[in-house]
Amino acid sequence: MDYLKELEGKRIHDHLDQNTAQPRCKWVPGPVIVGAGPSGLAAAACLKQRGIPSLILEKAGCLASLWQQKTYDRLRLHLPKKFCELPFMPFPKNFPTYPTKQQFVAYLKAYADRFEIKPVFNETVVSAKFDQVRAFWRVQTKSLENEEAEYASKWLIVATGENAENVVPQIEGMNEFCGTMVHTSAYKSGDLFSGKSVLVVGCGNSGMEVCLDLCNYNARPSLVVRDSVHVLPQEMLGRSTFGLSMWLLKWLPMRLVDQFLLLMSLMMLGDTAQFGLNRPKLGPLELKNKFGKTPVLDVGTLAKIKTGNIKVYKAIKRLRHHAVEFVDGKVEKFDAIILATGYKSNVPSWLKESDMFSEKDGLPREPFPKGWKGGCGLYAVGFTKRGLQGTSADARKIAEDIDFRAQLES
Repeated sequence: MDYLKELEGKRIHDHLDQNTAQPRCKWVPGPVIVGAGPSGLAAAACLKQRGIPSLILEKAGCLASLWQQKTYDRLRLHLPKKFCELPFMPFPKNFPTYPTKQQFVAYLKAYADRFEIKPVFNETVVSAKFDQVRAFWRVQTKSLENEEAEYASKWLIVATGENAENVVPQIEGMNEFCGTMVHTSAYKSGDLFSGKSVLVVGCGNSGMEVCLDLCNYNARPSLVVRDSVHVLPQEMLGRSTFGLSMWLLKWLPMRLVDQFLLLMSLMMLGDTAQFGLNRPKLGPLELKNKFGKTPVLDVGTLAKIKTGNIKVYKAIKRLRHHAVEFVDGKVEKFDAIILATGYKSNVPSWLKESDMFSEKDGLPREPFPKGWKGGCGLYAVGFTKRGLQGTSADARKIAEDIDFRAQLES
């Protein structure tokens, strides 16, 4: 492979070839990792522990851009910190059980420093394709100045995650609505909405917490609940609901644990259906396991719904000039709409491969725990729908597999 030997002599940060319009191809001796969020950092750290170098390409100008740029100020980890640690580095002992957004970002920065991870920022991957002739991945990027570059590697790790792009639903009359309309990725706090009537679309953890935040800033929030949803207390019997669930699953079948969680929720929260929050037929753990739908861990929103401080509405039929018409015929005026409609993967837009990732949702076709590995040196980390625990598990397996294959070839 004379071409590979030629490329191995190139430095990672070579400039464009002055003699051609095409960028010079830069050989990366270890894996190319796309994305500098928690998943990309975890993969790089696991590789580093095995003596394997890697290169992270990140389209934003910072690591963990979702956390730093697209989350609201009051956000905390919804699970206890011990379930959110990345490999080889626990959270500081003085951090609270549920670290703040700022503390989590500080942890990630310290993590990158500890493992000497230095991503290439402001480098958007526009295409990644496996070269069948030369048997390596060709990753093409574009900088903020529209300068093009190309990287080559035997391994490609997709770490852009499940939350790469905003999901913005198409609602009839969106162009007619004269009030403010923003996605939660642009929402920081309720300060700008004080005294206003605000409709939050989406009843996941973000939508529920944004409603609570709006209440704290004296706004008048309402919540659109289109589908059924499981709302659970964040803690039960003095322990986190998640931690208690994981412990019970060691001894009991999932359906019994679900029955216990629902009984405790009924005792602690009451019947949520009477407030417009109907529960799915499947239990919370079974629903999460089969479809990846996360239950809402209540941090105080339900109490505001019970007192009428947060109103609950059914699905939207259409938007009007200053009002919203719902499917049950109700029409209400609103000053603003906040879309807590989540995120999606962007992998199909740049990865020129459809065997491992679905073109429909951008997620691995194989369900957990098999979705971390594809063919031709392609890997995925952070697509398990099992949070940071799933990320850490995938990162360790990927590093182990690459280490094994590299040793076979040496």
